[in-house]
Amino acid sequence: MNPSRLPRWRIGAGVLMLTAATALTGCASQATPENRYTLPDVALSSTAETHPSQTRKLWLRPVQVASFLDQDGIVMQLSDIELTAANQNLWAEGLGDQLTRRLRQSLMADLPGATLVGGGQASSESLTVTVDRFQGRYDGQAVVSGEWQLHDGNRLMLQQPFDVTEPLPDDGYPALVRTLGKAWQTVADQIAARIRNQPAPDATP
Repeated sequence: MNPSRLPRWRIGAGVLMLTAATALTGCASQATPENRYTLPDVALSSTAETHPSQTRKLWLRPVQVASFLDQDGIVMQLSDIELTAANQNLWAEGLGDQLTRRLRQSLMADLPGATLVGGGQASSESLTVTVDRFQGRYDGQAVVSGEWQLHDGNRLMLQQPFDVTEPLPDDGYPALVRTLGKAWQTVADQIAARIRNQPAPDATP
């Protein structure tokens, strides 16, 4: 593939691609200050139903991220096969921890009547979420994909992939991080909607 024919980032031609190129070639003439980012907090103006969902206990396991995402640098997808992590634009906290906390906040807001428990308490359902893409992409999109599973003990109750893309509204890493946060909120809303429609294990038919 001719690199000159690759689509240019809406946000990346002037900022992100330059940073990636500098990181790959090591040609920076002077040190660049590090910027650290966290995902935006969940907006708790919940659109959940006014009546509470079924009473249930839900154990949210820590969100698992692909190994190439489990690092400080925010990941950029430069082409269909090329990935790089930024050297100066970093996560302020482990990505898996941030995703777990934001998802917990969303589920607490969107599942009224549900109790999120820790440590796999007895008589609780467990939610497992794996993330295989959480990155900016060369066509000006933020991309989030993976899969989630809802178990009752060893019994698989629900299994669903997710794949969300959001266009980047502006230049720079702040816009990318906010857009990734928006995409993750969409995933959280999708999970909550499916769980609300799933009878709790001890629900009476």
